Amino acid sequence: MDPSPAPEAVPGASSSNSSAAPAPAPAAAAVENLAGGVAAMTLDERFELLRGIGEECIQEDELLRLLQNKPQPICYDGFEPSGRMHIAQGIVKTINVNKMVRAGCKVKIWIADWFAQLNNKMGGDLKKIQTVGRYMIEIWKAAGMNLDGVEFLWSSEEINGRAAEYWPLVMDIARKNNVKRITRCCQIMGRSDQEELTAAQIFYPCMQCADIFFLKASIYNAIVLHAADICQLGMDQRKVNMLAREYCDDIKRKNKPIILSHHMLPGFKEGQEKMSKSDPNSAIFMEDDEAQVNVKIKQAFCPPKIVEGNPCLEYIKYIVFPWFGAFEVTRKESNGGNKTFVTMDELISDYESGALHPADVKPALAKAINIILQPVRDHFNNNSDAKLLLNTVKVHFLALLNEVQSDQLRSGSYSLCGEFRLSEFWNTDPFTESYQILECTISDTGIMWSQWPCLSLTAT
Repeated sequence: MDPSPAPEAVPGASSSNSSAAPAPAPAAAAVENLAGGVAAMTLDERFELLRGIGEECIQEDELLRLLQNKPQPICYDGFEPSGRMHIAQGIVKTINVNKMVRAGCKVKIWIADWFAQLNNKMGGDLKKIQTVGRYMIEIWKAAGMNLDGVEFLWSSEEINGRAAEYWPLVMDIARKNNVKRITRCCQIMGRSDQEELTAAQIFYPCMQCADIFFLKASIYNAIVLHAADICQLGMDQRKVNMLAREYCDDIKRKNKPIILSHHMLPGFKEGQEKMSKSDPNSAIFMEDDEAQVNVKIKQAFCPPKIVEGNPCLEYIKYIVFPWFGAFEVTRKESNGGNKTFVTMDELISDYESGALHPADVKPALAKAINIILQPVRDHFNNNSDAKLLLNTVKVHFLALLNEVQSDQLRSGSYSLCGEFRLSEFWNTDPFTESYQILECTISDTGIMWSQWPCLSLTAT
């Protein structure tokens, strides 16, 4: 299997053999290359490339009309810098962004640092949240995201810079919706509408809805206000994207943002509809080493002959095939011999018949995922700036654990990864050398710890 970068990635984007960041291609040449690639595609090809990203598209006719009438549509994506990055956020997003850029779109990725603070991530410390945001961007660079067509926007900077435009928009959205409608959107924060929410968390959906209408574009050196043409987020963000379309009806706006919602990868355990950062064994994380990937996939739910609800097959469909264009299985001749699947339908047919067994699928999947992740590992091992950034993130996580152990426990989720000496953080046996750090969730009902396979770290 060719260990190539992401499809349509920037050449050299994942290079990490020196401490200095790779020199970017000249901007003019990059734009020219992108324009040439788009010009070579037909309208139908651009439509199919974009439509293939989404499990759902609202509405297809609007998407086709947009591509006919606008040379470079604006795509909105965003993320909360809130901790570890799982493979869906790291690799699936890279695949999708590269497709959008290839189709001629300008992708504006909203780094929702203020939103993470509202959601009490990283203890609500904005500087730590921003460090995690820079770490996540570094992962995408290493993974091969085509940054020629991407602009990262920090919500705190953009909102502070244009507060007079932003807050009246947020207030208008809030005025036009009742509390019940807003709390239905709380899924976007990883919260249930049944949870007891802070006032800040109730305000969050109004702000995210406003973001869609707040993006700027530069045309002929003049700055004009543009709504995003396409909202490209996961199915879990659908409700707030629909809120934006409803708001267009309220303000009599004709051109509504098109919703292109990608599929949500399930967790590795039976019945887990969505991978979860709070259950580290439910997903592959971008910093997982080869052994961790192998163990997680080996233990994953993968019933013979059953395709529906099979997380291993979903990883193949949404990660391996888009990345490599094929899935290679290595096995003994007595078990059918080696085989390269070039379509998902072909693989499903063999799997349902029993010709392809879970014992064939799992090692092949682990090998493919490890090939995809290796450039990221190499980057953070070999690039001094990236390594320093990662170590800073680890230190922030350690500080959070120290806070959790203080006498001022309060509701919230705190995450940490690494290794540390028990005697330095816990009043326990000083002869105990180290401890595998866990994830702690604090709630009104108590403290819950769950095991977290960790990055290597020794506290000083």
